[in-house]
Amino acid sequence: MTALLIAIGLTLADQMTKQIVRDTFILGESHPVVTGFLSWTYLRNTGAAWGMMHGQNTWLILFSISMLLTLVFFRRSFLSDSSSHRIALGCMIGGIMGNLLDRIRSGYVTDFIDVFIGSHHWPAFNVADASICIGVSIYLLSSFLAERQLRRSGDSDASARSAT
Repeated sequence: MTALLIAIGLTLADQMTKQIVRDTFILGESHPVVTGFLSWTYLRNTGAAWGMMHGQNTWLILFSISMLLTLVFFRRSFLSDSSSHRIALGCMIGGIMGNLLDRIRSGYVTDFIDVFIGSHHWPAFNVADASICIGVSIYLLSSFLAERQLRRSGDSDASARSAT
């Protein structure tokens, strides 16, 4: 239930923020939020992250649907029942759904979070993109920490057995 609520909340937040941008900005318009670091900039992305696969909307729709199905139907194969994995799953599903809805409805994804430091510029993204990245990061970090804990407890068990 946690994953579902997170996914719904993030999908709604993503869609609402994108609608606000589409309603209040002209395509390409940018407004600084934190000068020299963050702007809201209305862009349309017909590709994947960093503009890869530009114009491949149909392929990206099919890929998104296949990832959603994989996450839902095979989640027990790669996710534990930990709260961190439920949160990660919710973030990934919510992010994929947010961008998928854009692709189906508009043929592009609305991006607007524009981060830069000096001359270094990060490609614009949105709430869905951030949700996917956060979800994957939580999954990888929690899996790494769980594996490390398992190894430590295994080492402790082996030390205890050899001491007896």
